[in-house]
Amino acid sequence: MEYRRLGGSGLKVPVLSLGTGTFGGTNEFFKAWGTSDVAEASRLIDVCLEAGVNLFDSADIYSDGAAESILGAAIKGRRDQVLISTKATFRAGKGTNDVGSSRFHLIRSVEGSLKRLGTDYIDLFQLHGFDAQTPPEETLSTLDQLVRAGKIRYIGCSNFSGWHLMKSLAVSEKYGWPRYVANQAYYSLIGRDYEWELMPLGLDQGVGAVVWSPLGWGRLTGKIRRGQPLPETSRLQNQKVKDIGPQVDDEYLYKVVDAVDEVAKETGKTVPQIALNWLIQRPTVATVVVGARNEEQLRQNLGAVGWNLTTEQVAKLDAASARPFAYPYWHQQGFAERNPFPV
Repeated sequence: MEYRRLGGSGLKVPVLSLGTGTFGGTNEFFKAWGTSDVAEASRLIDVCLEAGVNLFDSADIYSDGAAESILGAAIKGRRDQVLISTKATFRAGKGTNDVGSSRFHLIRSVEGSLKRLGTDYIDLFQLHGFDAQTPPEETLSTLDQLVRAGKIRYIGCSNFSGWHLMKSLAVSEKYGWPRYVANQAYYSLIGRDYEWELMPLGLDQGVGAVVWSPLGWGRLTGKIRRGQPLPETSRLQNQKVKDIGPQVDDEYLYKVVDAVDEVAKETGKTVPQIALNWLIQRPTVATVVVGARNEEQLRQNLGAVGWNLTTEQVAKLDAASARPFAYPYWHQQGFAERNPFPV
């Protein structure tokens, strides 16, 4: 397993990490992802640790906290062997203050996560979304307080726009508070918007990408083909889950899948392995969060490391998945002489 620095921090993380969205399945939304109980989660973690994957990602809203509880039970007795990342900000209760990145909600969220996880510290704590109603000074001073108290070690964000992240980094710089070293972002062969602004920002500011949904919300599993029905176990069969996720034009999807199929035949690898390996080679990517309903899926995903696509194969995938840039990114492509960041 390859390990990389997480952004500009000194922490090293494996290039693949395991997401726990498949743990629990206690409501309709997350049941479509998976329903792993403590026994199955423990086995998946066993397989991960054997392969060198020691980072496990969760969130307080995954199955209403059940994912964190299952993860905590599954790592009991081996906390020193693992890194835990979790998230908060989204609504986690019916109360007026049970949402956002206020001091009130963040402290309550961290305390709740620590209790469910059965630990006294979180290695990477990430804001699940940007809260425009809370001053960034309040949010970041609270995170600084939690770092100083030893309850969290590194901080990150998720689903931020470029200006959200840059404004937050400026506040941290001004007051000497911890900086976001991770940006948990959607990025895949069929979702490359991350490259437009967040990737150049990450390169410039030392923020590493923690990639979520690297298989395009279940579309790059190798089971979706032109003219074929969706697999019965796909989250795309659930209309509510499908609608809330990234939208992808069918013809564009099939164009990318066709190219991935070609490369898969050349390499003898699977479609998910090709999609994951392509991501691992992208700038700023520190770790790619994979999910698994079972051990078979997990082992297949682990097969994405230990080898690399050729330059020619990467170029083929790049060409198939390329999309027209929005302004000003298309204009910046003509100024590579002084603006060399990838766009």
